[in-house]
Amino acid sequence: MALQELPTAGSKDLFGGVLAFRRDQLGFLADGVHRHGDLFQFRPLGLPMILVNHPDHIRHVLVDAEARYDKNATLFKVVRPVLRDGLIAVADKERWRRQRHMMAPHFTPRTVSAFADNMTSETVHMLKRWESRPQQDAALLDVTDEIGQLALRIVNRSLFSADVSQAAQDFERAFGIANSELGSFFRFPFPPLTWPTPRRRRLRQAIDSMDRFVSGVIRKRLDGEDAGHSSAAPDLLTLLLHTVDEDGVGMDVEQLHHEVLNLCIGAFETTTNTLSWAFYLLARHPEAEARLHEEVDRVLAGRVPRFEDLARLTYTRMVIDETLRIYSPAYQTMRHAREEDVIAGYRIPAGSNILLNSYLLHRHPDFWSDPETFDPDNFTPERVAERPKHAYIPFGSGQRVCIGKHFALTELVLVLATVARGHRLVLPAGAPAVEPDPLITLHPRGGVHLRLAHR
Repeated sequence: MALQELPTAGSKDLFGGVLAFRRDQLGFLADGVHRHGDLFQFRPLGLPMILVNHPDHIRHVLVDAEARYDKNATLFKVVRPVLRDGLIAVADKERWRRQRHMMAPHFTPRTVSAFADNMTSETVHMLKRWESRPQQDAALLDVTDEIGQLALRIVNRSLFSADVSQAAQDFERAFGIANSELGSFFRFPFPPLTWPTPRRRRLRQAIDSMDRFVSGVIRKRLDGEDAGHSSAAPDLLTLLLHTVDEDGVGMDVEQLHHEVLNLCIGAFETTTNTLSWAFYLLARHPEAEARLHEEVDRVLAGRVPRFEDLARLTYTRMVIDETLRIYSPAYQTMRHAREEDVIAGYRIPAGSNILLNSYLLHRHPDFWSDPETFDPDNFTPERVAERPKHAYIPFGSGQRVCIGKHFALTELVLVLATVARGHRLVLPAGAPAVEPDPLITLHPRGGVHLRLAHR
């Protein structure tokens, strides 16, 4: 049977769809799926991109034919000035395998359990600070900013055993600038980032700020100036400093820097955006919030949750899973076709960029009933069993599934349960709907602003 040629979206646009893609990235892709189905191509500024939007096709790219694809793709070329050769974006497969093999033992559920107290104690501290504010019942909280600071405090304690709150806020601002500038460049990749433009200067300053934060902490540890960490309970930086590959060789300082930076960004982004959206969605769906409170009251009886409680906080986890379905922070990833391939009878040319967009996948009507509605019951065991595995990929899949998945899910459930013990975050009367902002990661545009209330 002759291979089919892929349909093309944006073909009437002289720039290959780039104007529509730049103006409304999610709308452009959703319209392409509506018009052409789960496989179509578009060529913004001549760059060959193919959207893949079916679980079978995604399994093919990420698992079954993984050897035919790598991360030498446009999206990762865009973010590589920030992430460098860390696990998230490194294209060299052998280099990735070495790093993954060295780091994986430190991200198992058992290892992550040692950091659970960091997660809950920092959340309790945040709640006390919220309650101490003047007129705290009337004032709005910038939930996105507050959770961002919380996420950075947790990752800093887990990585460095240190309180670096002021430096962490600088890191948060710098990453926000980089995310915005790179997200804009991905939608319209011109002029090149190598040109001396205001965008390049802003991006360079942001990267330098994040690098100073990471290198400063690493240098203190290597020079023995940071004596605050406990040898009895080693932090992740200690573990990474002492890990070696099969030949007994550890990471050099440059690679350690890249991996620590990747961990800071990954942990910060996942927690900040997922919990911002979770509190917003719960505020809009009081019936789900009531079920969450019932479970938290029954399981915890007012105490702070522990790692051992995760197995019984089943509805809390369902709330997190459903939030990740609707608003996955890592809502897009990409692969580069190293050689020609075939997917569902369509020819995939060598050199193509394969775009996987979970914002669309997680709304696929064949696998999600009423996909725009927030419904944690989508993740009952019965419904999960009915769906293909690759209909839901908030952390990716295959060999390059996110190494921090267990850390992230543990943190998300424990923070949500800790807040829900005695507090609600309430939507102000007449507040407009919060819209997603598709940068490199998916943000709530303008942030989530809610009012703190006691239960």
